[in-house]
Amino acid sequence: MNDQGTTAGPGALRRKAKIRNKLGMHARAAVKFVQLAARFESEIFVEKEGEQVNGKSIMGLLTLVAAHGMEIEILAEGADASEAVDQLFALVDSGFGEGVAD
Repeated sequence: MNDQGTTAGPGALRRKAKIRNKLGMHARAAVKFVQLAARFESEIFVEKEGEQVNGKSIMGLLTLVAAHGMEIEILAEGADASEAVDQLFALVDSGFGEGVAD
């Protein structure tokens, strides 16, 4: 991670996920993601098409404009990074609890 902690470093755990719910990463979905991410000590980031944002920021997630069918990458660095990536992937893969529209 760089000195400002604004992007994940090369050692971050990474996992790609497809946005499967009909409405994409809208406000309610972003809140669910941030609430889950906040449970972890690790730094968490989300990347879409080369743009990386803080995964613990609702506004950051909304700026990605991740619509249904798009792919994001979840990144985490820290002691609980593996668990964080796995749980956040599961949330996204479930359609943020809204069902999937594949």
